[in-house]
Amino acid sequence: MTQSLHPGVPKIMVLGIGSFAAAAMRCLADEGAQVSCYLTREYGHYGPSKEGDTLYYKEVPNPVPLMKEKGIDLVIPMSIDWHTAEWKDELLDSGIPILSPSGEAMLLERDRDYGRKLCEKYGIPFPIAHVAKDHREAHDFVIANPKPYVIKNPLCSPGAPVHTIVCETVEDTLSWLKNVDYSEGVFLQEYMGRREVGHIGFVSGGEIYPMVTNQEYKRAFDGNMGPVAGAPLGGLIEADPNDKYGLVHDLLQPLLPWFRETNFHGPVQVTAALRDGKWYVLEYNVRTGVTTGPALWRMLQNPVDVALGVAKNARIDMQFNPDKSYGCTLTLAGWGYPYTRVVGPYLTVQLRGEPTCDIWWNEVTANDGKMFMSGHRIADVISASDTMENAIALAYENIKKIYCLSSYYRLDIGKSLWPPGAD
Repeated sequence: MTQSLHPGVPKIMVLGIGSFAAAAMRCLADEGAQVSCYLTREYGHYGPSKEGDTLYYKEVPNPVPLMKEKGIDLVIPMSIDWHTAEWKDELLDSGIPILSPSGEAMLLERDRDYGRKLCEKYGIPFPIAHVAKDHREAHDFVIANPKPYVIKNPLCSPGAPVHTIVCETVEDTLSWLKNVDYSEGVFLQEYMGRREVGHIGFVSGGEIYPMVTNQEYKRAFDGNMGPVAGAPLGGLIEADPNDKYGLVHDLLQPLLPWFRETNFHGPVQVTAALRDGKWYVLEYNVRTGVTTGPALWRMLQNPVDVALGVAKNARIDMQFNPDKSYGCTLTLAGWGYPYTRVVGPYLTVQLRGEPTCDIWWNEVTANDGKMFMSGHRIADVISASDTMENAIALAYENIKKIYCLSSYYRLDIGKSLWPPGAD
């Protein structure tokens, strides 16, 4: 293991909410960091508040002066929305290392058509795609190119007017096009089937470091049925520093000149689909992901040094825990999910038994020593183990310890879509 990049106790501030932020805080604190959180949305405050000091954006509209006052050594955003904040330039000018790309490098996720053009430039397979400004243009494109399409917002952000709609037939596509918000247009991308997978790596010091291959279970119900949920209902993670499935070689390595040109340093995820023996890029992200991030920090032996090294654009030495090479995530969904317009009651949430893996609280609140469901996603259960089978079994063992009336979780994680490229 390389010498620590921070001789004292590193002070890390996470930007985010819910289980994703809470997991990063606890895992990094367990490795010796002093952690805090800047809460960026109106909900999901309970989990982070249990792990360290929190600041709420409505009470502290600009966190940068406090970051300087507290001597923050590293900022870890959970989302790309920090890059559109009014204080973005002040944060960048402060010199505080950020575990995220910035500037043009951010466009890899932010602008979907930018990613498509990069793939075209560097010879990376990408599905047929088109940006349409209104319903007429979108309809005419589908009629001229009759395929099923995934409908996305051209600009990726948590508050985008269009959230991903997966259409599996031409008729589905034409029907949905009548029911979307065209205020920012739409990005139409050919539907490539369900044989998709992802890989998350770090780019730092002008090099790509493969990390983990992951699978997200995006549909709401068992058997991969129901709508694509706002966030996955489960996931699998495999330590993959040697790129055994070729995703880095085929879909990230060709971008190395662009990574260097834009001074890209931070996490990068490629989600891809397998068709006719070839991987096609579906999208790029510049985050560790809501299902993978909470497991990744446990899987690494030296997560604080890795995070600091990448944020400082240095060469890094990643070390995985050999007994935590595989991970499984399960989400306990609450009343009405994934139909988030349905408002449910504040139901009690009970933990019946001592956890034997990580349980991170998401949309819950506490009152008089009791927890209550305050939204649609109650908790995420994250396990890491020496085999995939053990990781899956451990996650299911622990999610059964949580009780909330009318909640549910998927029972079939790992029974399909794995190994990568499987149906």
